[in-house]
Amino acid sequence: MQKKIYVAGLIDEQGEQSVNQAVTAVAGVTSCVASAMKAQVLVDYDETVAGVEESINQAIQGVGLEILA
Repeated sequence: MQKKIYVAGLIDEQGEQSVNQAVTAVAGVTSCVASAMKAQVLVDYDETVAGVEESINQAIQGVGLEILA
């Protein structure tokens, strides 16, 4: 499944790299592309993995970003 997550605080390439590293470390995530220009994170993941969506959100928040509704 692919999910687009809008975030606040993603302002540069270093932030993109931090998000990509944190989110791809989550079990069940197959790819992650963070874009500071679009203020979004595009994540591909296996939705059958228990708790994967919450873990993705925690990984994004863990690098200091705010998830927008």
